[in-house]
Amino acid sequence: MRKRKARRRTGLFLLLLMVIFAFLTYDSNTRLVTEEFILEYGNLPAAFDGYRLVQLSDIHAAVFGVGNRKLLDSVKKARPNSIVITGDLVSHSDTLDTVYDVVLPLVRSLKTVAPVYYVTGNHEWDNDNVRTLLKLLVQSGVTVLRNDYVRLTLGEDTVILAGVDDPNGPRDMKTPEALIGEIRRAEDNPFIVLLAHRNRYLDRFSRLDIDLVLCGHAHGGIIRLPFAGGLIGPALELFPEYTDGVYTRGNTKMLVSRGIGNGTGVPRFLNNPQIAVAVLRAA
Repeated sequence: MRKRKARRRTGLFLLLLMVIFAFLTYDSNTRLVTEEFILEYGNLPAAFDGYRLVQLSDIHAAVFGVGNRKLLDSVKKARPNSIVITGDLVSHSDTLDTVYDVVLPLVRSLKTVAPVYYVTGNHEWDNDNVRTLLKLLVQSGVTVLRNDYVRLTLGEDTVILAGVDDPNGPRDMKTPEALIGEIRRAEDNPFIVLLAHRNRYLDRFSRLDIDLVLCGHAHGGIIRLPFAGGLIGPALELFPEYTDGVYTRGNTKMLVSRGIGNGTGVPRFLNNPQIAVAVLRAA
């Protein structure tokens, strides 16, 4: 009798654990969270104090609600001055049907909220439709930054928003060093925000003295463990660096988004899809 009761208690305990695990897995893959990061700078142009950059990374053509309404509503609530998409808007296997049915309606709706800027990720360059995707994004009013930059202007103040293609792009493309060199020759003591998909180039970008880098790629480590952070890196390495939040090297701050979609084949766990908001502040 005692053994039977013990087995029953054990069975109920295991069932409870399974239910909790299933709930956490579902929540980790479906509930969007918005997180603000206050970034202070002594050299920020005064008019940009409080400027809000809403970052969407690693979307992988994910859908949250009918017509992506949950995602769009969350972006609106974040009150962006600009929206930046830092790569992997689609997965390598996505077809043009997905582009037309999911991606274009999303970016066109985002455009009604704030100007949208985009850089490629590794998945785009592994997709046979990358050239068509880039053309359609431009036609939809998205500013595609391919080793190029634009000026964001408020009053008499300017911030440089630059973007680099993912390393999986064309072999002869302009390097970040060449791009930043062009910017410094053309602009007077510029404050530079750089959009880049990959999260592992903090040393390289800090040597270029870039003020802020916005990137993703790591998916937050896919599975996040309490007190330990992300478990799995993009190259399937364990406990990777730079998976979530702000990292500083010299004068450079790098904000790594946990991303929104997946595309890895491994479900997120304790790692909700994230809308990251970079709030620029004058120190």
